Amino acid sequence: MTHSCSPVSFQLTSGCVLFDLDGTLLDTAADFGKVLLSLCHDEGIEAPDSAAVHATVSSGARALLKLAFDEDALGTRFEYLLQLMLNRYEQQIENTLSALYPGMESLLQALEMQAIPWGVVTNKPVRFSLPLMRAMNLGSRCSVLICPDDVTNAKPHPEPLLLACDRLSRIPDVSVYVGDHPRDIIAGKAAGMKTIAAAYGYLPEYPPVSDWGADLIVYSVEQISHTLWPTA
Repeated sequence: MTHSCSPVSFQLTSGCVLFDLDGTLLDTAADFGKVLLSLCHDEGIEAPDSAAVHATVSSGARALLKLAFDEDALGTRFEYLLQLMLNRYEQQIENTLSALYPGMESLLQALEMQAIPWGVVTNKPVRFSLPLMRAMNLGSRCSVLICPDDVTNAKPHPEPLLLACDRLSRIPDVSVYVGDHPRDIIAGKAAGMKTIAAAYGYLPEYPPVSDWGADLIVYSVEQISHTLWPTA
């Protein structure tokens, strides 16, 4: 199922395609789940189920930790556990369980064959993003990687997307941003880009994807390809 929110026209001759990282380009939930499981095991508590982890991944490490631990009850120890989880996640990247979403490799190859640059704009710090991209053999293929470290304002501010387009010498108005969180769509629209909501990703429980205001909602990567190249 593909849901068009408005008439959509993607003209990429002078544009680029940018992706959010977790839940859009890569399925990274297994790494986070493994790390959270080990942390909960050490603390003697039950780990959240995989569905809860999937619904929270895009909201970041602190939100994941809140799934299992009471931030107010733990006080300063919450910050200790947060840093412990991040350190373990950094180590986990070396043996990542992450994978490209089905159809993503074909989409990336199609973009590369047509000399349309693609990149990643994420709120994941470069400490984790760059090693992950390299571990997935995507580092040299990705034309630009923008992390919070690169900007003053992270998403939902448009600054990271505008910086990506600037570094690629591409026009935002004819570029596309794909993301699985409302902040991705907010940032993309504020940057003047076409926006695609990746409903195959780690959607938050609220608000529903239909309320995000994306130009297009897709439920598989193949639908992105069909939208970009409708006659292919």
